[in-house]
Order: sequence, then C-alpha cells, then structure tokens
Amino acid sequence: MKLHLQQYFLAFFLIIGLSGQSIAQNEKAETDFKAVMEKYKAVGASVAVVKNGRIIYTHSFGLKDLENKQPLGDQDIFRIASISKSFSATSVMQLVEAGKISLDDDFGDLVGFKIRNPKFPDQKITLKMALSHTSSLNDSQGYLSLDLINPDKNPDWAKCYSNYPPGSKFDYCNLNFNLIGAVIEKKSGERFDNYVRKHILMPLGLYGGYCVDSLDSTRFVHLYEYNAVSKTYTPSPNAYAPRRTEIANYVMGYSTPIFSPTGGMKISATDLAKYMIMHMNYGTSNGVKIITKKSAKKMQTALTEDEGYGLAIRSADHLIPGLKLKGHTGSAYGLYSTMFFDPKKKFGFVIITNGINATYTDGFPDFSRAAINSLYQSFFN
Repeated sequence: MKLHLQQYFLAFFLIIGLSGQSIAQNEKAETDFKAVMEKYKAVGASVAVVKNGRIIYTHSFGLKDLENKQPLGDQDIFRIASISKSFSATSVMQLVEAGKISLDDDFGDLVGFKIRNPKFPDQKITLKMALSHTSSLNDSQGYLSLDLINPDKNPDWAKCYSNYPPGSKFDYCNLNFNLIGAVIEKKSGERFDNYVRKHILMPLGLYGGYCVDSLDSTRFVHLYEYNAVSKTYTPSPNAYAPRRTEIANYVMGYSTPIFSPTGGMKISATDLAKYMIMHMNYGTSNGVKIITKKSAKKMQTALTEDEGYGLAIRSADHLIPGLKLKGHTGSAYGLYSTMFFDPKKKFGFVIITNGINATYTDGFPDFSRAAINSLYQSFFN
C-alpha cells in the first residue's frame, strides 16, 4: 500500500511539474510572439503549432475588429488568400484518383475552350502545368473572369500568355487556379464551393468554405490594409463580399471565379492546421483518407528548381535555418497567411494576420518569417 501511494504522489508531482513547464513555455511563446507583432504593427494574429503530428498550441493575439476593439479568438475565420490553391489542387488529385481527369490532359479540353499560347500554338498546355504555374499564362489582364482568356469573349485574350514555351518557366498566376476551379466543376458535376466542403472540409470535420452566405458572418475577421505613409489602417470589407447577384445567375463550369478557387477559402487557423496535418501525413488524418500517399507526395514534389513549387505546395529552405519545409503563403486585402510543415519530422505552423506593416526579404514577408522562427524557438528549442 505504501509503495502504491509513493508511486501515486510521484506521478502526481511529475504531472504538476510538466504542467508548470508547459504554462511557462506558453507564456514565453506569447511574450516573444507579441514582440514580433509589435515590430510589424500587426492588428491581430491567430497561430497554431503542430508537433509529432498533433496540435499542441493555439492562440489568438490582438484584435479581430479595430473599430470596435473586439479581441480576436481561435474560432474566428479569415479569408486565407493563396493557401486556398492547395484545396483546389487536392480536389484535382481526388478527381485524378477517380479516373475522371489526368494531369497530362490538355487544359483547354478540360476548360471547354482553347487554351494555347499563340506564340507556341503547337505546344499543349497541361493541367499539371496550370497546377505548378508553368503554363505560360499570366495575370496581365486580370483573373476574376474566364472571359479574359476566352478567344470568343475578349479580343485581347492573347495578352494572357507570356513569351516563353509552356512548361519551361515558373510564373505565379492566379488565373491558372480560377480555371482549375471550373475544371473541378465540369468533371465532378458539383459547384466548386460545395465540392470542397463535401469532399475535404466535412470529412476532416473542419468549419470553413468559399461561399460567404454559407458561413457565420459574425466569425469573420476584419482585414486591414496598412498605409506606410500615414501609418494607418484601412478596412477591406470586399474580402467577404457575398456576390449574391452573380451566384443567382451562376453558370456551372464558367462562373467559378466568383468563389475564387485561387484565394477565397475562409477558415480558422486551428482548422487550417488540421487540414495541414492531413498533408503532413501524406493525405490521411485521424484515419480519414482525403487523397492517396502517392497523390500527396506528388503535390509536395517540386517541379521548378528556382521556386521549389509542386502542385500548390512549395518547398522552402529559407524560413528556418537548416530546415526544408513544405507549404504555402497567401496575401490579399491586407491579410498575410502562412502554412508550412515538415512531413518527415511531423511539425508545422499556421500563422494568419489580418493586417501588418508588410516588408519583404527575398520575396517573403518578414513578419511571417519572424513569426515562424519565434514559434519554432519557443516550442522546438
């Protein structure tokens, strides 16, 4: 009996000690992260840290709403901008696995009108090229409508193509992914936002989506553009424009840019981290398979040496010294989102801010790099 009591008290004090250590670690992490926020004048930020394949820490800092001084919470949702592209690419891989499309298919055949660079008319542009930003398409005419690149709709359609052969060069292009969204609709028979919700979000138990009216608007985080001259923030309400009139007149397989497959996902940092864990585990999370391991690895395999870009997942060896991470960033309407992970060591970070004084080094936001390193130092060193 005495031995059992000794073991009990030893275990009790060990748990108490570990809890105290965890609390102290979290407090230091929050102090250090607040210093990063102060340096870049961040309005608010939500973060999630994954270690050994599970979320070990979430926290929200600062304000959700500057005007009303409303604090930001972990359940609040952001428009995450270009990280959304990975949801589109994941959807494509599901359709590839179902035998409905191939990555080597002619992109124009899938879209429903001619997609050929007029300077290289004999060279096929493939779905894989669009997913990896090597299609030779560009955003010079915009990307909010498929009419821009449709020869029957726009006399300047040829300006949507660059002066290099398809497949030969990386050039980041949002139009690629709004076209990909249309392909998903044509081949699945489901509206883009509904497809992603049904085949990715719901199986993983995540709250989010592309359609504003399908979500609780009280959870939307206000976004702000920073003016470096006046040192003030301007609200960006268009980030959550419902576009009800356009949706009422929706044409499947053509009106898709309304939902912005290239950047329109709205989700919390915590749920985005759960989605990230699925990719970290090569397509599976909590026993739920979203895509096969082969498909997940294909998404994470760099097709361009200069940018390390795969299929809406890129490689980055410049974020944390000595480590090569996989993931994506996003920026729009003053928001900056970051999702990077190590699929071998099973750790990763999600960081989303609704407004900062943005500066860049080597094309990457200084805030995002500093934030990742702050969290890494707090939880992994």
